[in-house]
Amino acid sequence: MGPTASGKTSLAVALARHLPCDIISVDSALVYKGMDIGTAKPDEKTLTEAPHRLIDMLDPRETYSAAQFREDALREMADITNQGRIPLLVGGTMLYYRALQYGLSEMPSADPAIRARLDKEAEAKGWAHMHARLGEVDPESAARLHPNDPQRIQRALEVYELTGISMTEYHRQQKPDPIPYHLFKLAVIPEDRAILHERISQRFDDMLAQGFMDEVKHLYARDDLNTDMPAIRTVGYRQVWEHLEGKWTYEEMIEKAKTATRNLAKRQHTWLRSEQDVTIFESTDLDILPKVLKFLEDIPT
Repeated sequence: MGPTASGKTSLAVALARHLPCDIISVDSALVYKGMDIGTAKPDEKTLTEAPHRLIDMLDPRETYSAAQFREDALREMADITNQGRIPLLVGGTMLYYRALQYGLSEMPSADPAIRARLDKEAEAKGWAHMHARLGEVDPESAARLHPNDPQRIQRALEVYELTGISMTEYHRQQKPDPIPYHLFKLAVIPEDRAILHERISQRFDDMLAQGFMDEVKHLYARDDLNTDMPAIRTVGYRQVWEHLEGKWTYEEMIEKAKTATRNLAKRQHTWLRSEQDVTIFESTDLDILPKVLKFLEDIPT
């Protein structure tokens, strides 16, 4: 586990060279076909050396939930262990990890009428207002969510309006559904947050140099995609999409994409702080691989 741009993939590939591991992606954006550069999807050479399961499964117009991830991940984990190998789950979608380990509470289905009304209110008053409104009915969710996270703010408000019960309370009432595996949780995090911010900035510049604009233009040219869809809401894609709509200049788009990515990393840090039994490694440590291997070797059997 770890925040975006912390070096999770490179460490996972290195581990797969030394251990009988098969990698399972834990990333809500890597499931989409045609979204490669902006998601930092491993390149063809890397995937040849270390294949990743649960990537390139869906068209961007489709949706994918934490519940679907749990079902898919458990299936792949069973297949891997049946072959006498070890599942290595790698990615930054923290909700997926939690869903996998504990299961998910039964949440009410989406209500198009309520969503449309919430969208209309947000358009009129802004998502900062919606975030503040969430804080009145579900302060814990509001504290966890960034004001620029419309998808999750909308869902939390929708759940409350449908049921009168906050999403936080739903999670408290959740019945544990443990998985039949013993988990070893490793996180790679740079001790200096400024280093992570530098990596985020450089990586986005590299994405642009690799053709990220053209990748989004290809999606933008389709007539069946829009910013209400989870794929297009992905950090980076949304900001470029809005630039293509004329909302931002090129320079403004770059700054907003980098800011949104830093905010994502901050939310990932928040999730990791709430996780139990996590062993943290300094992601900038040149000896991180031997240290992780030593940690794993020392685990009692």
